[in-house]
Amino acid sequence: MVLTMFAGVAEFERALIRHRTDEGRQAAKRRGVLFGRPQKLRPDQKALALSLVREGRSISEVARTFNVTQQPSIAA
Repeated sequence: MVLTMFAGVAEFERALIRHRTDEGRQAAKRRGVLFGRPQKLRPDQKALALSLVREGRSISEVARTFNVTQQPSIAA
């Protein structure tokens, strides 16, 4: 019986934590905070990488130029 009460209190506490976390995350988004991993290339670097690929340079060469793996160098 005591363990059941502890389990109930722990579940309630976890729900409170989740609720506060969600509120904090929503407030941060309203302030403009960006979540997730930062982009490897700035938008101007992405545009340059895409133009280099369109000019005929290999994706591997462009990726080495920007010191990234091949995927981010051509991702739109």
